[in-house]
Amino acid sequence: MAINQPFYLDEHIDVAEGPVSLRRLYMRKAEDFNGFHNMCRLVKQAFKEDLEEDMSTEDVLTQRNAIVGHIKEVSFYKAKITEFLKKNKWMNAWFPAWYSDLVSAIFHENWGWAGIAAWKEMTNSSSCKIIGDRIYFLVDGKQVLQEQTITYPRLRQLITALMLPTPEQRLDENKAETYMLDGTRVKIFDDGLAKEPTIIFRKYIVDHFSFEEQAARGTIPRQMIPMLKEMTAIGFNVGFVGAVRTGKTTFLQTWQSYEDDSLEGIQVETDPEIPLHRMMPKAPIVQIVADGERLLGITKDLLRGDGDYLIMAEARDAVALKTALQSTAKGTRRVKMTYHTSDPTDFCYDVASEIVQEFGGNVAAYAIKVAKGFHYLFEFVQLKDKSQKRLKGIYELRYHPSTHDITIHQICRYDFSSRTWAYKYDVGEDKRRIAEQEDQEAFERFCRRLQQLENSSPIEGEHVITLPYMEFLRG
Repeated sequence: MAINQPFYLDEHIDVAEGPVSLRRLYMRKAEDFNGFHNMCRLVKQAFKEDLEEDMSTEDVLTQRNAIVGHIKEVSFYKAKITEFLKKNKWMNAWFPAWYSDLVSAIFHENWGWAGIAAWKEMTNSSSCKIIGDRIYFLVDGKQVLQEQTITYPRLRQLITALMLPTPEQRLDENKAETYMLDGTRVKIFDDGLAKEPTIIFRKYIVDHFSFEEQAARGTIPRQMIPMLKEMTAIGFNVGFVGAVRTGKTTFLQTWQSYEDDSLEGIQVETDPEIPLHRMMPKAPIVQIVADGERLLGITKDLLRGDGDYLIMAEARDAVALKTALQSTAKGTRRVKMTYHTSDPTDFCYDVASEIVQEFGGNVAAYAIKVAKGFHYLFEFVQLKDKSQKRLKGIYELRYHPSTHDITIHQICRYDFSSRTWAYKYDVGEDKRRIAEQEDQEAFERFCRRLQQLENSSPIEGEHVITLPYMEFLRG
C-alpha cells in the first residue's frame, strides 16, 4: 500500500473481523433504536386515537396518574400496551438494555420515567441527575454518565408530570421542589435559572431503620448500639447535625424507631419526607407539614398541645428553631431535630443568631437556652465515597449556672486515619437529674456502657470546648 493512499478504518475492520464489522454493529444498533422509537410512536398514536373518541376528565386524570406512578393507572397503560404488541406480533421486539422488559420500556419512554427508570430500581443508589439531555446515576459514591439520553420535548413532559402531584407547587423563578408518591425528592432548575434544564432526584435507600442496619452500613460502630438504645430510653433532647446528604434524617428516623409508641408525638416537617404513619402505625403521632409563616401561625397551638415530644424533622429557618427551642423550654423531653451546620461547636450560637435575626432579642440569652434545652448533638459526615456516611462525633451540651459558661463535651470521636471511634466517659450532673425523672436504670446502663467504651478505646487529647464568644456576647 502506498504511503499516501487513503486509509478507511471501517474497511480494515471488515477484513480483520470478518462479516460482522464494527461499522455493521453500529448500523444494526441504530436500526434497533429506530425501530424501538417508531414502535413507541405507534403505541402513543394508538392511545391518542382511542382517547380522542371520548376525552373525558377521567381519561385526563388516568394519564396524569400513570405519569406520576399510581399503580392502578400504570397497570391500565401496561395492559393496553401489551394488547397492542400482541395484536401486531411485536412481543419479541428489541428494546434498550436499561429497561427491564419491552412493555415497561414503551411505557416509560412515552409516559413514565424515561431514561431514569433503571435508577428507580437501583436499591443502592440514592441520587440521580438529568442535566440537559444527559443522565447521571450515583454508583459506588460517584455520579456516572449513563448511555441513555433524554430529548428536550421529553424532558419538558417529565417536568410537567413531576409537578402534577402538587399543583400548589409551581416553577417559581424557574425552580421548584416536590415529592413523588414513593417519597423521592425532586428539585427542578429550569430554563432561565440553569444554563441547561436540570432535575435532581433523591431517594432513601434505607428501608429498615435500626441501629444494627446503621452499623452494617458502617455509619456507626456496632459496639455503640447498646449505649444508643439506653439514650433513646432515657429521652434526651437530641440534635442530628452536619452538612447536606450526610444521613441526618435517616438517623433521626432510626432513633425515632426506638421511641415508645404509646407516647403522643408531634412531627413538623417542611416537606413530607418521614412517613411515621408507616414506620410506627400504632403510635399516636400528629404529622404536620409547614414552614415559615404557615408554621408561625400554628406554633402556639403546637406548644399548647398535649404531645409528649416534638420532632422538628428539618429546622431550616428561625421559626422552626424557635418552635423547637420553646418546646424544650417547657420541659418537653425526647425532642429531636436535624440542622445543617459545618461545626457542631457553633450550634448554640448559630441557632441563637438565626432566632435573634428574625425575632430580636439577645444572642447570649438564646445561646444559653439552646445549651439548656438540647442535651446531645450527633454529627454526621459524608465520605469521599458519597454512598458512605459516618458518625463523626457525639457532643454533650452543658450550661454552668454559676459562671454562665457553655461547654461542649465530646464523648465520641471518629478517627479518619484508623477508621475507628474513640470515647470519653463524661456525663453532666444535669443529665443525671433528667434521668431521675425519666429512666434511672437506663441511665445507669448508659453510664456503664460509655465507661466500658472509653476503657477499650479512649479519646486522646482535649475533649472539652468552652465557647470563646460567650464573654463577648454577655458584654
